[in-house]
Amino acid sequence: MSDSARGGESGPAPRAEQPTNRLAKASSPYLLLHAHNPVDWYPWGEEALERARREDVPIFLSVGYSTCYWCHVMERESFSDPELAAAMNRSFVNVKLDREERPDLDEVYMTATQLLTGQGGWPNSLFLTPGLEPFFAGTYFPPDDRWGRPGFRSVLAGIAEAWGGRRLDVEAQAREVGEAVRHHLATRLPPAARPPGPELAAAALRTLAQRFDPTWGGFGEAPKFPTPSNLLLLLDLAPADEEARRMLATTLDRMARGGIYDQLGGGFHRYATDREWKVPHFEKMLYDNGSLLEVYARGAALLGDPELARVARETVAFLERELAAPEGGFWSAIDAETGGHEGAFYVWTREELEAVLGAEDAAFLAPLYGFDKPPFFEGTHYVLHLPRPLAEQAERRRLGYAELLATIAPLRQRLFAARAERPRPATDDKLLADWNGLAIAGLAAAGQLLGEPTWVARAAAAADFVLAAMRPAGTLLHAWRGSHAEVPAFLADYAYLVHGLLALHEASGEERWLTAALELTGEQSRRLAHPDGGFYTAGESPDLLCRSRDLFDGASPAANGIATLNLLRLAERTGDARHRDEAERALRGFAPLANAQPAAARTVALAARRFHGAEGTGEGTTDGIVAAPLDDEATRVVQAQLLVDTTARDGGWRPFRLRLRIAAGWHIGAGEAPPPLQWTRLEAAHGELRAVAFPPPSRTLDSLAATPVPVWEGEVEIAGELRAAAETGPRLRLTYQPCDESRCLPPVTVEVG
Repeated sequence: MSDSARGGESGPAPRAEQPTNRLAKASSPYLLLHAHNPVDWYPWGEEALERARREDVPIFLSVGYSTCYWCHVMERESFSDPELAAAMNRSFVNVKLDREERPDLDEVYMTATQLLTGQGGWPNSLFLTPGLEPFFAGTYFPPDDRWGRPGFRSVLAGIAEAWGGRRLDVEAQAREVGEAVRHHLATRLPPAARPPGPELAAAALRTLAQRFDPTWGGFGEAPKFPTPSNLLLLLDLAPADEEARRMLATTLDRMARGGIYDQLGGGFHRYATDREWKVPHFEKMLYDNGSLLEVYARGAALLGDPELARVARETVAFLERELAAPEGGFWSAIDAETGGHEGAFYVWTREELEAVLGAEDAAFLAPLYGFDKPPFFEGTHYVLHLPRPLAEQAERRRLGYAELLATIAPLRQRLFAARAERPRPATDDKLLADWNGLAIAGLAAAGQLLGEPTWVARAAAAADFVLAAMRPAGTLLHAWRGSHAEVPAFLADYAYLVHGLLALHEASGEERWLTAALELTGEQSRRLAHPDGGFYTAGESPDLLCRSRDLFDGASPAANGIATLNLLRLAERTGDARHRDEAERALRGFAPLANAQPAAARTVALAARRFHGAEGTGEGTTDGIVAAPLDDEATRVVQAQLLVDTTARDGGWRPFRLRLRIAAGWHIGAGEAPPPLQWTRLEAAHGELRAVAFPPPSRTLDSLAATPVPVWEGEVEIAGELRAAAETGPRLRLTYQPCDESRCLPPVTVEVG
């Protein structure tokens, strides 16, 4: 992709009179944005820290990221001001830190800011002793006193005066804050005797129900965030819980219709500033879109809503068009502002809309996309959104849903093409292992569920890149840019990447992805295992005040929760009980905090639910045979019954029969069928299989692929022997793709047992 398509260079073009500081040699796009400030900036590292110790002066630490709007404002207002820069250079060692490159440091110093001020955000502005303990903090400071906030000029003068005249008080404050940060992040509670029960998920659901907005979806008041951990828990509970299903369906629908979703280009903005999801904060992050792609694909398969599938498809198109790196992975983010104006690339005046569409087409599209009323963004502009569902709009116009989509498609394309001519916001073109892991998972899951094998192949290309380029010496690294990878991997890198690899294994059946997931999980345990179970967020480092073991969800699901889910999936797929034992140990370590705060530990609650097998449908016993029906998600096409002999043979092996009843007019692939059919695959959910005997195909189809496709119809029985893992019942995982004579539904994976 060209620089013009990426929104230009990563940093501002220097003028002849601009200075160049040390950040000009950095790889981070965020640091490069400050490379021509008159500030004597250092990147975080030993050179800066050693100078502070040697000269015994405080450190001014400025933490941000490249798509942070208020970071840009402070750069323009304060860091580009020669007078303010001189004051900074005179009294401080000035350090810039990209929070996305060092999330461990960001966690420590954001915790300090929250403890000192009661709030947080970026830019995060702190003053540290040479021993790296913070004693004063804030977020954005205007250059001079205004809006009830102290100006940066006043802050610099006050800190310099305090360091020179009240040094003992400053150091006492720093010690107190440092201890508070350590206590908050590193306090160890004794592990519980047993993991949290499945009731933890029920408690987490109750907290979501208390905050649920039944009109507009989402949780709480404005601002509203997508928070994928909420949605993943609801997805797991929705098949058997009507309230979870309602909250999930409402939230996915309202987000998809809001301005938080880019109605022309696909993909989600960071969050909505209002209750109705209409006005977003306009930056687009890879981690949001990777997670939400998986959520919307799974939601489409569960709820059968074609609008959710459309959003998933458009989000894939956005990722491939605007964040795909030529090397194979995905870039990190797209800025919120263009030319200093937030949202300028995305918003419209009525005159602009009518100039592109013409009066007649504008009048047709206006009520569909919410510009038939007065403008609501900064008083002059619109953010395109869908006030009513398109299916409802189609009915009002006496059109079919597909007919309405076809009618508005060329109008949307004209607006998209006109928007593409505008100056683009900048793209942060570094590649992060953890965020790529989320994108890989989203593409693989969506490709499998929506029947798009090219998406699975795209996920594989990204995984190949990360595994090759970001493990140059056999150990995973966190960040890559310009053919250079650096910073040892964090827990989120391992957890999210393994999550993506397991999704790839599920979608493709290729064993190499399972092998890579096992290798990375072993490396994760060697580097980050916590003595009480679970994992440290980061490895040991001399510049880190403390290491945390975070189990609470944030903008992305808690890495410890995802890591635990990965261990359970590895135990299921390999039959190796050691992975389940490690998951149990982690859950016992998490239990004291998770049980006390279920609202903050939704991903851990999901892991506890999976550990206890609560996602299953139960089992009953008849005449020495264990039987169970198939999950509700697939009952419209295939019903299944697992029959297992209750008398174990030598080595714990038990004969089983899996009976499938396929609805009239439908068929599934018999064995490994070529595209477009998904092969029917049978695995042990907890344990091992052997001597599996598949029946012959019911017939062979010649019209679906280049080679004949064998299929099953009617009633089918698969036989074999099953050895269940310790402490689990007999369960099988069945993957199939139902088709009729003209179409195929998305592939389905269900557990029977």
